[in-house]
Amino acid sequence: MSKWPQRVTIKEVGPRDGLQNEETTIATEDKITWINQLSKTGLTYIEITSFVHPKWIPQLADALEVATRIERVPGVTYAALVPNMKGLEKALTAQVNEVSVFMSASETHNRKNINKSIEDTFPVFKEVVKVAKQEGKTVRGYVSTVFGCPYEGVISVDQVINVSEKLFEMGIDELSLGDTIGVATPRQVQEILEQLLKRFPKEKLAMHFHDTRGTALANVLASLEMGMTTFDSSLGGLGGCPYAPGASGNVATDDLVYMLQGMGIWTGLHVERLTEAALFIQSKIGRPLPSHYLQTVDVPPC
Repeated sequence: MSKWPQRVTIKEVGPRDGLQNEETTIATEDKITWINQLSKTGLTYIEITSFVHPKWIPQLADALEVATRIERVPGVTYAALVPNMKGLEKALTAQVNEVSVFMSASETHNRKNINKSIEDTFPVFKEVVKVAKQEGKTVRGYVSTVFGCPYEGVISVDQVINVSEKLFEMGIDELSLGDTIGVATPRQVQEILEQLLKRFPKEKLAMHFHDTRGTALANVLASLEMGMTTFDSSLGGLGGCPYAPGASGNVATDDLVYMLQGMGIWTGLHVERLTEAALFIQSKIGRPLPSHYLQTVDVPPC
């Protein structure tokens, strides 16, 4: 029998990664209300928005207003994505606790996503990380398409390692490994982690799975077996990448919590409050969210 970790950290990315691909415009007030609800669920980390140009992600055009108007709960890290120094300036104005930089292990996806080559991205982020750290912020790095790219297919582990090493050399505090289009399988996850864990401590790595093909929870399980204890998720299974055709929602926070708690792994999250928050944002989006747990809310236990 596998020895599971006693506890895991769940990082909620719904307000950013979840909403960025939604066609229905969510009102600023509703985003603020939702984040305030999330802050009361026991989460210790919420990615609240992204300071990208509104032209690229119209849904998050209200980033500064959202970030400055939410109710900050002590003990909760409020994070935001920044693409460049201009975005960092806004993030610092908003007084976020952590800034995140994002790039891809795939050259084509990187160009589609941030309009730069991988090599041209490094100096931009080096300056962002440097200034953010000088301002007392922690910095997170995201690497997309670790397990596969919609344009290039299989991505070599060497490419992933190269990008990861460069980001750690810049001084990031944590690296999130993304299955952007949901193609990963448990065996692949373990094979890639086996290589990465030879170079980077597991405490500095997080897993970011999408459930496009229904393998997200299986991949979480495979990661747990490798000693991983930090996972990104999105309440209700919201999510997708505008620049990755076919990418659907992140692994659902509520599904993840149900599985982990059923395994005796501590998450610190309140299921009832998560459910209330999920039902709230579902009502604003105007369609059923894809999480399995939500489908059982009104179903009596067997």
